[in-house]
Amino acid sequence: MTEYFYNTRTNQVEEGRQSDWSQLMGPYATREEAAQALEKARARNDAWDAQDEQG
Repeated sequence: MTEYFYNTRTNQVEEGRQSDWSQLMGPYATREEAAQALEKARARNDAWDAQDEQG
């Protein structure tokens, strides 16, 4: 099974682990999921921040 990773240094999706773990988000099952990694992380962080503000 192929895994996909989002490289935070290059902002590219990698098929298989090609870079150092410190630069990668994943693994993801599809290229599309990996491409959306940053957006999903931002959305989760925003939701957590909103919960913190509500107390």
